[in-house]
Amino acid sequence: MENMIKKIVDADNEAKAMEQKVLEEKEMLTKQIKEESKKIYDEYMSKALETIKNNDAAEEKKADQLWKEVQSKQKSAHIKLQSDYELNCEKWVDAIVERTLS
Repeated sequence: MENMIKKIVDADNEAKAMEQKVLEEKEMLTKQIKEESKKIYDEYMSKALETIKNNDAAEEKKADQLWKEVQSKQKSAHIKLQSDYELNCEKWVDAIVERTLS
């Protein structure tokens, strides 16, 4: 009878030891999953930030180019208007005076 009780106690102790081992493995695996998740997240965010940085630089360059084109067109229009003014100033003044006096 004592032998049977000893076997039951030993089996219970063995079951408790196995349960403790499983819980420790679970904690370890949970920790590994969290670490791996963080690593993947950090890598993804690093790549995303690099992509944003590259896109930002490209967009800035594109905007600068468009601004230069607008400035060039504006300068060309200003030169043309100045040229038209210099060529037609007296004619326009005469036309305004004539219309005013008529």
